[in-house]
Amino acid sequence: MQITLSVIKADIGSIGGHICPSRRLLETVRHQVQEHGTGLLLDSYISYTGDDIAIVMSHTRGVADEAVHALAWDAFMAGTETAREQGLYGAGQDLLKEAFSGNVRGMGPAVAEMSFDERPNEPFLFFAADKTDPGCYNLALYLAFADPMNTPGLMLSPSMKEGFRFLIMDVSHTEGDRIIELNAPDDLYDIAALLRNPERYVIESIWSRTSGEQAVSLSTSRLHNIAGKYTGKDDPVLLVRVQKTFPATGEIIAPYAIGPYVAGAMRGSHQMPLMPVQLNSGISYFDGPPVVSCAAFAMHGGRFTEAVDVFAHPFWDKVRDTVSDKAIGMRRQGFFGAAMLPMDELEYTGIVKTLEALDKRFIIRD
Repeated sequence: MQITLSVIKADIGSIGGHICPSRRLLETVRHQVQEHGTGLLLDSYISYTGDDIAIVMSHTRGVADEAVHALAWDAFMAGTETAREQGLYGAGQDLLKEAFSGNVRGMGPAVAEMSFDERPNEPFLFFAADKTDPGCYNLALYLAFADPMNTPGLMLSPSMKEGFRFLIMDVSHTEGDRIIELNAPDDLYDIAALLRNPERYVIESIWSRTSGEQAVSLSTSRLHNIAGKYTGKDDPVLLVRVQKTFPATGEIIAPYAIGPYVAGAMRGSHQMPLMPVQLNSGISYFDGPPVVSCAAFAMHGGRFTEAVDVFAHPFWDKVRDTVSDKAIGMRRQGFFGAAMLPMDELEYTGIVKTLEALDKRFIIRD
């Protein structure tokens, strides 16, 4: 059975600044999807990570379907009205266009989708990150799909021995989708050369070279490229199919124990470690640290089991302690050096205007 998984996510309002959506806001979005998704969707799951609400949907209509995207857009619009009624911060923040135009891509919400023939058992993982950008997944996906030190299945499983094809996007190119396809392990060093720069080069999808099936779909939109100014970090979502011809769940999630430094946190302008958190967790320290959640599902006939919280296991408590220490250590540097993003990634216009004004005051000394 050909199934499409669609995840559409947006920040449409939050309590106390950038902490989390209200219960009423979440229920508004959930009610809208349930009421208007009948006959359109096979199943749906709604959760939040930080101040972002994500809608996971299964259906048979293919990717970029207008009706499915309109359902999510209308749910977020209804939620925005609730956010305004409650006086939530940033009501409708990620809805950068006024009218729906057939597809939410380029309109603000993050989108990850893929279509495939459903296996007899179809396990998949749904990741959602907040207070960071799409490049936050680069390292974890590289290790999971290209490094046998992390993923022994690349050596042990005949169905994975051929490796994987990476589709990588240059997200700084705004005139269109500038992409490159590279194969692991053949182009391993070239893949690494691109992915080391997560603010510019981002994995969009990964495909099995053995079966030709898609394993990964990642949202790659950069909000400041759409809006022309800073409107919030991009807070990307990720879908990963697991087991059989793909890495096992444990191989996919292992890299998140590193807590790598990624862009984000306060005003989207800092480098902070990525913390794996439990489902429906808010934001706290320094508008961060950047967080990622993971829900595991089994699917049959397009219907989901209940979500299992991957990062709720006691093991991840130790990781969170380590990430907390890393975050506090980095914050001791304040604005200095690696603690903040490079100048071309600082998205708040205030410092840009300051630097432009100062530039005119420089002189060439004799």
